Formats: sequence, C-alpha cells, structure tokens
Amino acid sequence: MAIAKPLQLQTGRTDTVLNLCFIAEVLSRSTQDYNHGEKFSTYRTIESFREYLLIDQCSIHVEHYVRTAANQWLLTEYDDPTIRVTLNTFQTVIEVSSLYENIALDIESGLDLKSLQNEG
Repeated sequence: MAIAKPLQLQTGRTDTVLNLCFIAEVLSRSTQDYNHGEKFSTYRTIESFREYLLIDQCSIHVEHYVRTAANQWLLTEYDDPTIRVTLNTFQTVIEVSSLYENIALDIESGLDLKSLQNEG
C-alpha cells in the first residue's frame, strides 16, 4: 500500500487509512473473488485511491487497474513475464517476471518461470 502524505486515519481508528493511493495484493484461490469484488468495491470509494495491482500466486497473471475518471477504471492484464508494467503512482516501470522472482509456480500450469528468466 502506498499512502499520500500526510497520513490520514479514520477518526478513532489507528488501522484505517483514508488517503491511500496504491495497493498491490497477491491473490490466492481463497481470496481472489473477495479481492476482485467486495474489497475492490470498497477501495473505489476512497477518493485518493488511483491504482490497484492484483498478482496471481499460482500462475503468471497480473491485473492492473488505473482510475481514469470518476467511476471509471482501466484494466490491463499481463500474462507474459517479459512485459513491463508502468506504475503511475510511482512513475516507474517493472517487469512482470520481477513480481515472481524466486517463486515456484504450480507445476500443473506448465509454467517454468526459472527457465523463462534464464532465457532473458
């Protein structure tokens, strides 16, 4: 999570940030529906929230949501480990494979990230 300065907390709470601008989450099979649905819906009510990155833990798949206007989000999906993602919040570019560095992916998926990284 990235937060704009100064930190703004909900009155009476120390664990509820009101001015977050970026969140990256790793999806598991048990949390992916919640993260795509109710959780993302709640995040979108935060005015300062601009960018959401969801990273699948079982296969190379990244979803990148960027707020383009009020109530409008642009989704870009990445399945190629050699593709680069531009993170607007940080004005930086990261390669998808770097999100999976040193991660053993599900053998059943047929993906062998280590061999892909060694090729590049």
